[in-house]
Amino acid sequence: MKVLLLKDPKENENGPDPYIKELGLHGLEATLIPVLAFEFISLTSLFEKLSHPEQYHGLIFTSPRAIEALKLCLRDNCKKEAWKNSLEEKWITKPVYVVGKATAGLVAEIGLVPQGEDCGNAEKLAGYICSWGSRSSLPLLFLCGTLKRETLPTILREK
Repeated sequence: MKVLLLKDPKENENGPDPYIKELGLHGLEATLIPVLAFEFISLTSLFEKLSHPEQYHGLIFTSPRAIEALKLCLRDNCKKEAWKNSLEEKWITKPVYVVGKATAGLVAEIGLVPQGEDCGNAEKLAGYICSWGSRSSLPLLFLCGTLKRETLPTILREK
């Protein structure tokens, strides 16, 4: 039997997409059809911000796509070299807040130490940041997409 899955493929070092693998174990032939087209914008602006860690208290990543944006910024050899030579060690001293274990794993892959992965949603992460984060006058750099909800920024602004 054939199955159509309307989702992007998620391939990693463990092989094909887990849905393809699982359905295959049950004798089903699955095909993935991406339902959304996505394009990163402002990668130059993002790298400019990442180039000045002294201007930020820390980072917030609420999705794997945000880490994908950072990785895309670092594809260029000059930028990758700048990250490895000085930026990474400066950012590693700052808190890096995440929602969820998948995002935490990707943050760890780029050499940073995630915090808050057990929070599970933006509201709980905001509480975590407010309870554990030091009271810095510097802003947090929040890597997000245009479809983000205002929960996290609103709670953090209020605190």
